[in-house]
Parts: sequence; C-alpha cells; structure tokens
Amino acid sequence: MSQARCHLRAALFLAAVSPRGATTGVTAWRGLSAWPAPQEPGMEYQDAVRTLNTLQTNAGYLEQVKRQRGDPQTQLEAMKLYLARSGLQVEDLDQLNIIHVTGTKGKGSTCAFTERILRSYGLKTGFFSSPHLVQVRERIRINGQPVSPELFTKHFWRLYHRLEETKDSSSCVSMPAYFRFLTLMAFHIFLQEKVDLAVVEVGIGGAYDCTNIIRKPVVCGVSSLGIDHTSLLGDTVEEIAWQKGGIFKCGVPAFTVLQPDGPLAVLQDRAQHISCPLYLCPPLEALEEGGPPLTLGLEGEHQRSNAALALQLARCWLQQKGHQGLGELKVSRPSVLRQMPLAPVFQPTSHMRHGLRDTEWLGRTQVLQRGPLTWYLDGAHTRQQRAGLRALVPPGRCTAATGPFELVLPACLPRPPPLFLWLMRPSLCLADQQNFMVTLDQVLLRCLAHQQHWSRLAEEQASPDPWSPASPEPGEPTSLLLASRPPCTHSTSSLVFSCISHALQWISQGRDPVFQPPSPPQGLLAHPVAGSGAGVLREAAAIHVLVTGSLHLVGGVLKLLEPALSQ
Repeated sequence: MSQARCHLRAALFLAAVSPRGATTGVTAWRGLSAWPAPQEPGMEYQDAVRTLNTLQTNAGYLEQVKRQRGDPQTQLEAMKLYLARSGLQVEDLDQLNIIHVTGTKGKGSTCAFTERILRSYGLKTGFFSSPHLVQVRERIRINGQPVSPELFTKHFWRLYHRLEETKDSSSCVSMPAYFRFLTLMAFHIFLQEKVDLAVVEVGIGGAYDCTNIIRKPVVCGVSSLGIDHTSLLGDTVEEIAWQKGGIFKCGVPAFTVLQPDGPLAVLQDRAQHISCPLYLCPPLEALEEGGPPLTLGLEGEHQRSNAALALQLARCWLQQKGHQGLGELKVSRPSVLRQMPLAPVFQPTSHMRHGLRDTEWLGRTQVLQRGPLTWYLDGAHTRQQRAGLRALVPPGRCTAATGPFELVLPACLPRPPPLFLWLMRPSLCLADQQNFMVTLDQVLLRCLAHQQHWSRLAEEQASPDPWSPASPEPGEPTSLLLASRPPCTHSTSSLVFSCISHALQWISQGRDPVFQPPSPPQGLLAHPVAGSGAGVLREAAAIHVLVTGSLHLVGGVLKLLEPALSQ
C-alpha cells in the first residue's frame, strides 16, 4: 500500500473523530462515496450476510448497555463516531423526514400501518424495522418492499469497506455491532434513494437505542408498554416507560395510546421536561363514529390500538408537510387522564382507509388456510399480545398456552385432544437466519427445561389441592371438612423436535398442499405419543396450529410454509 494512501486513511480518520475536523473529514469522505462499490469475487448477497453475521455481538452489547444504562449519551456518542466514519454526520439525517416509533408491544405493526397509509398518498417511503423473519434485507424497505439482494449487497460492502478504511489501529473494535451496522446502512440507503419519508422502528431500547441518534424526527410515537426485557430496560413498567420516552425531542409532537396510569404519567413528565407536546390517541371507535367501520389488514383486536396510533402519526406528518384534505375534524373531547391533551378526532380519508386495509406485516397475526390445516402465526412475546392472538383461533377448538421461548402450540383436533407442546430449534438453511449468540446445545437444554416445566404444570393441574374445601351445593352451609374431588381427566404430553422442519412434517402429515418435504427423516415417529398422534392428525377433518412466542421461530416456520420468501 502506498504511503500516500496510508496518509489519506489517517487524515480521514482523524477528521472523522476530531470535533474540529468533523466537517472536513465528512466532506473528504463524501468525495470517496462517489466511488463505485468494490466488486470483488464472491461478494454476493449470501457472502454479505455471512460477513454481517460476524457482527452478532448482541449479548456483549446488551451487557455493555446494562452497565451504561444510566448514561445514554455514551451510547449515542459511539453511534455518532460510527456515523462519521461511514461518511455521514448527524446533520445529514436531518434531511430525512423520519417518523420514530417505540414501545414494547405493537410498534412494528404501528410502523407497518403508518408506512402503508403514507404510501397510499403516492409518497416514496423508507422503512427500517427489526427483527427480520426470513431474509435480513426485510429490515430495510423501499415502498414497502425489502431492498433487492443487489442493492443490499452493494450498500453492505460499500459501508463495510468504509468502516474498515477508517478504523483506528489502536482500537480492537473496528465495526459496529449487528443492529448498529444495519441502522447505518438504512440511513445511507434512504438518503441515496431520496425517500419522501422514513418510518424507523426503535430497537429494544429507547434513550440509549442507536436509532436515537435521530435528533429531528417529524413526529414520534409510543405504542403500548408492558413488562419486557427487564434485565435491560428496568424492573417496572414505569422504568420501561422512562427508557422508551427517551426518543422525545424538544418541540417535536409525540403521540401515545392509552397506557396504565403509571407509565402514562412517566411519559407525560418526560415530555414536559424536554418541552415535547405529547398527545393521547383517542380509540379507533371515536374515528369510526359517523362513518363506515375501518377494515384492518392485520387481524386481532389489539391491532386497533396500533391502527389508531398510526393514523395520528400519518396525519401529523401530512399536516406538517402541507397536505390538504386530511379529513374533517370532529368535536374533540378533552382527556381526563392527568389533563393530557387528546389527539385530534377526525374522519379518516379514503387514502387512510385504503392504507389500513392493505397493510401486510408477515408473521404478525397472520393466518394461512391450506387444505385441512389452518396456520396461525404471530411473534407475540408478551402476555397481552398472546391473549389477543388467541381470539383468532376458533373457540372450543383449541386449548393453548404460551411460554417465553420458541413454542409451537398446539395441533387442535375436532374432539377434545391431548394438549401438545413442541419446543424446537430453528432449521438453519439460510445465512440470514443464523444466530451465533447461542449454541445449539444451549437451545436444546432450554427446550428440555421448558418441557420439564410444562410437565410440572400438567401434574399440578391434574392433581387437585387436598386442602381446599369442596364447593357447597346452593343453599347448603359451607363445610369446613375436607372433601375428595373427582380426578382431573385432562391429559397432556409434549414433544421436543430437533428442528422446525421435523415438527412441521409431523403436524402436517403431508396434508399441507404447499409444505411437502421430500422424505420424512427416519425414526421421526418413534416416540409413542408421536406415533398415536400422527394417526389422529391424518384422520382429522381440520387441524388448527398456533405458532407463537418468537419471531425467529415464526420466521423459520414461514420460510418452510412460504418457500417464495426465501427467493
């Protein structure tokens, strides 16, 4: 390498990290950004994904965040340095008209609704979300479609080489972690593609999230809050609300949905502290009043809250950009919750109605009807989300329970069936779905631990409490004597499969017209319960399968049920 090129690298790095030379460094690097992306042999899409996977240091990153939870500024300063090394400054992000959305439940669906509404107005949209289901390029979308493999590959290698060129020789960390890298990549793509607006979903965090480097969003949104990621966000919903409210910016309007009083008070206090106008979204029923009911492209009652928030975010963005004909305002009733202002009550426009109706968000309250099988897929990971999801399954046809890890629940048969629970690890066929943060042994041990827990719950349910008195007959005095109870006839069993593909083969028994594995593995039905259950599944008139608990699991299942998604 020539001495001039070494000096150029050093000058670029010093300019990027030095406050005085930041502008100069970026200007110089922007000159380099006009260079074509390197086209080296083997730099195909899957090669880019495999290289991206080497940045999967999420476990270490989360530990670092936990230690620095009281100092979000440290996280943002690190992200600013990576941004500068990539050839951008924070001021460049101000050119993007960004809608920034956080929350613990429904933020992805809210973003999907919002993006689709605004796209129905003919706007060119960008969309950054996490995580992906089948292919990592799903995280970065233009006009609702994942970026092409070619565009992803081009921008990946361009960014990767920029960061390599500007790394500090004294530092052992030259690359940002997986999510940070994709966030940087999304910003570059949105700027080059000249999108009219970008909808950005916050990652796990809020105040310290790397997307919080956005300093001038057009509008912010907070979806429903609950207990989630407690080791990272805090032990109470109030602590979690404080973290999520960290995306509020001075003078930038923000909207939230009805929350428990504690989190709502935290959000309002945080908004007032930084002079951020915060509004409470009226329920969807208020916007439907006097007009036809709104049709949502996503199933489930809990999606109505997400749709109500999306309508407010979209209308606020359109209003700030001077769009006319945004729907007739109705009489707005003041909020009685801590005197929080109520967001406008208006008649949704035809564009808004079409956007809500046409919203698609794979793996979220998704239903696939195929022959005798009905697959219900949803990455619900909180108790409230799972409660809403159960409403999709026909009543009386299925007894379901959920857990914290990768669960498939259950195969529901026409008559009262045994309750099956399958715990499994993903089938790793695509580089996009490789996870280096846990080993297969760790996953299997967790599955076995869940199976043991499930068995204990089943035993407790089958064994009545001998110390509780029997219920008296109407009109009879309550007896203090212990009475025996009839034994519980509810039976249960569970199976652990080695991979998703094996589980789906057993569930479908070749009856799914699309999922047709070439040859079932030998010994798949060796388990006595699996053998007897297979016969019932083959004869059942209808089978309802609920897949939930983890988007990684849902993505693995969807890859097998919809092979076109892997193309």
